[in-house]
Amino acid sequence: MNGASREALAAARERLDALTDNTSVDAAKLAEELASVTSLLDREVSLRRVLTDPAQSGESKAELATRLLSGQVGGETVDLVSGLVRSRWSQSRDLVDSVEELANTADLTAAQRGGSLDDVEDELFRFGRIVGSDTELRSALTSRTATASAKGELLRSLLGGKAQPVTERIIVRLVTHPRGRSLEAGLDSLSKLAAERRNRMVAVVTSAVPLSDRQKQRLGAALAKLYGREMHLNLDVDPSVLGGVSVRVGDEIINGTVAERLDEATRRMAG
Repeated sequence: MNGASREALAAARERLDALTDNTSVDAAKLAEELASVTSLLDREVSLRRVLTDPAQSGESKAELATRLLSGQVGGETVDLVSGLVRSRWSQSRDLVDSVEELANTADLTAAQRGGSLDDVEDELFRFGRIVGSDTELRSALTSRTATASAKGELLRSLLGGKAQPVTERIIVRLVTHPRGRSLEAGLDSLSKLAAERRNRMVAVVTSAVPLSDRQKQRLGAALAKLYGREMHLNLDVDPSVLGGVSVRVGDEIINGTVAERLDEATRRMAG
């Protein structure tokens, strides 16, 4: 997002945080209602254009949103959406993306309250690895001919009772309503969002053998010092790296594997 949309989303995040700081607010219910609003705005193109029309006053757009949603969702959801449409947006699609992010954030907040946020982070990462290595499963989940309900049932059979309820909910939403994103990109965004709930960054660590608890602690401390933020480690084992570790933080890769050093030596000799 750029310009006005970025500012509008930042303000909405603050409003959501202030709302969910109140433990009497049901964060999971809020997430469900925001997800339903996302579906509505994604489906009704003309409506979201009206709600993001810069020629209309923010108050008139908020009144329209309130009339449409009152009685359909709770007051907290109506207030959040009304605040969103009062803001200016660079593109109408940015409004939908923002409501969807707030829905996922509310669900992750519910996990955080229940002490399961770490599990959700790890489950998102592991699910991404499973999908990446199972082409048949990926094809079933991304098929354009399969219905959303069929994909949802498949996911519930895979995750039900084996993953946290929040993990199941947000993955089902992503797969059944991808909104033009790849499955991998959607899972990556969810992982980053989960990490941000604790003001942490995500480091994907690949090693030839599993790291010991001491090694994980030392690596986490070193990365936190380097980046100035607490770091959540997603651990992956790949024997092909031969030795050492490869660390990816966002788009940055810190590669200390034997395979990489051998490749570098080979390139130098060839040069």
